[in-house]
Amino acid sequence: MDNIILIGMPGAGKSTVGVLLAKALGKTFLDTDLLLQEQEGMLLQDLVDRLGVESFLDREADALCALDCRHTVIAPGGSAVCRERSMARLKELGRVVYLHLPLEALERRLQNIHTRGIAMAPGETLADLFACRAPLYRRYADLTVDVGDQTLEETVAAVLQALDGSQGPSRLTL
Repeated sequence: MDNIILIGMPGAGKSTVGVLLAKALGKTFLDTDLLLQEQEGMLLQDLVDRLGVESFLDREADALCALDCRHTVIAPGGSAVCRERSMARLKELGRVVYLHLPLEALERRLQNIHTRGIAMAPGETLADLFACRAPLYRRYADLTVDVGDQTLEETVAAVLQALDGSQGPSRLTL
């Protein structure tokens, strides 16, 4: 169980931080959104539009449950927490790190919310999604790292410190 799984809202930096973290640790990097796109032969937004949110979440869960990797930093889609079986599998695979970014910062970062491939019901807002998912991220996380206005390198360093246990229990804030 030497994998590291980064969870969090869309825009929290899972993929970007994940690549740098994998480099720092000498691990492979896996973005499961890209894996799902490749398996399905279409962009995530097209898949969400075609299947609808609930069926998309089931298809995503199928892909996550089929993962079998070692020595990898995994960045699942932000909706991975919406299916318990997805998170059960990810927790089997490694330590789960929640990259927590406040809603206000997410709203500043996400300008393409309706084309990014986010599993959102029609009429649902980013605030609605955040209110629903934040408790799930906290529930499944082994560690939480608060992501703010720091640089990518500082965020990677914070994740490394949290993984190393040098910051105490399970939460690190920069």
